[in-house]
Amino acid sequence: MTSSSLPTQSKTLARAKRAVRCAPFYMKLLAAMRSQSVPLRAISDDRGMLSGYTRQPLSDVAADDHLSWLMSVGILRREVDGQGLTDSFRLTPIGRELVEQWEAAGRPDSTGSPLDYLLNARNRWLRLPTWLS
Repeated sequence: MTSSSLPTQSKTLARAKRAVRCAPFYMKLLAAMRSQSVPLRAISDDRGMLSGYTRQPLSDVAADDHLSWLMSVGILRREVDGQGLTDSFRLTPIGRELVEQWEAAGRPDSTGSPLDYLLNARNRWLRLPTWLS
């Protein structure tokens, strides 16, 4: 790894950590995704709250939108079966690393600061479309 890639990697990790802190999910969801795929229907509506996965009930669309953002920053991936993509999610290696760091630090469910929410919204909503990058 060259020294020029280190700042980019640290920015990527900082953005990923911020995205997780600002997401409406508890660490219990990410810990479950470390060992198994979790389907969207287990996260959405009241099921997500009753399972201890979400901070509030989320519609299917809202849950999928938040999970898609975590995919964009490299925390999650969609599960694949023999017929293609599914509606289930798993952690990526970066996601596993972050969950392990937070568990070791004893801060499993920290939420973002107002600045975190502002920066996350800026990164999420003001990014270039994929067809331009």
